[in-house]
Amino acid sequence: MYDEFFSKAHELLSEGKPFATAIVVRAEKPTSAKPGDKAIVTPEGVMHGWIGGSCAQPTVIQEAMRALADGEPRLIRLSTDPQKETRAGLIDLPMTCFSGGTLEIYIEPQLPPTRLMVIGSLPVAQALARLGQAMNYHVVAVDPDTGGAGMAGADEVLTDLKKIKDKITALTYIVVASHGHYDELALESALRSKAAYVALVASKTRAVAVLEYLRRQGLTEAELARLKYPAGLDIQALRGDEIALSIMAEIVQRRRNAEPIELQALLPEPEPAEAIDLVCGMSVLTAGAEHRAEYHGQMFYFCCAGCQESFEQNPEQYLSQPVPSGEAIDPVCGMTVDIASAKYMSEYQGQLYYFCAPGCKLSFDKAPQKYVGIPAGGAPIQLV
Repeated sequence: MYDEFFSKAHELLSEGKPFATAIVVRAEKPTSAKPGDKAIVTPEGVMHGWIGGSCAQPTVIQEAMRALADGEPRLIRLSTDPQKETRAGLIDLPMTCFSGGTLEIYIEPQLPPTRLMVIGSLPVAQALARLGQAMNYHVVAVDPDTGGAGMAGADEVLTDLKKIKDKITALTYIVVASHGHYDELALESALRSKAAYVALVASKTRAVAVLEYLRRQGLTEAELARLKYPAGLDIQALRGDEIALSIMAEIVQRRRNAEPIELQALLPEPEPAEAIDLVCGMSVLTAGAEHRAEYHGQMFYFCCAGCQESFEQNPEQYLSQPVPSGEAIDPVCGMTVDIASAKYMSEYQGQLYYFCAPGCKLSFDKAPQKYVGIPAGGAPIQLV
């Protein structure tokens, strides 16, 4: 029984999920539970462990759920004859059956540790990871470039930007400090999440360009308004460690003045499902996808309105022909782009062009005629 209790607690803590502990502190016969018996209650109302049989379990689960909702521990007494006047700090509740006996049970919510997600691996990011660990945050480093080589202070390291969403809860504070390497991609996921704080380490000029790109990608003004830039409080910081300190100070300020968080918001987002856009071959997250079309009872997902419109005009064409795959050439910089994993694409005069970075896409969108005549090793895909 105790092995189950501690192993389950370790499992839930590792996954960053909230739960409540219930421990019997006093028992009067006849009861099946004894002092020291303990259980874990998950947000789904599932109990692991033992605090008594069917006379006690429903009430304990109910009170555990309330403790998770308000974040407050409680001491309850279960008996067949609840006292109208009880001692301070004790909640008297009736047993759900009449076998007799009395149980006093201490219930305590165990909320997941506050997460600090640091995206990037340059000096500011490294200093943030060290500060976060020293302040008992659960540090998640997102480092596609070096695989976390410079992020020794992190509890977890992600090397795939697609995995960011899986690690975000309402207790996650996100700082994007990739210095232009993948700011836009990271912020697309972060600003659409329920993170408590999203900040960008960048100049105001750079931040304005990032916001322009994100707006073109369909983020709402409310989502864009969540971005704090430049990150941190104005303490006249110059060095990387000083900037990190100003950011941590701002996170503490936000955290201590935040509104209470609903229980459901503390749970990690489920892993998103993906589908392939039949028109351009790009991978699309199905959850919350803006562009979709139903055909013969099946739902199809698209990366943009152009692909959706092309499909709707002639669905059979795209169902019968091979989905675009392989590589394409970025018409702006000449780099090779994998079509399936591409994040940036534009349609111009019936042809699809793929890009390696948001800067290339923005340059193309502003003056496509400047680039379409450049010969490249990979021809653009033509929309029929």
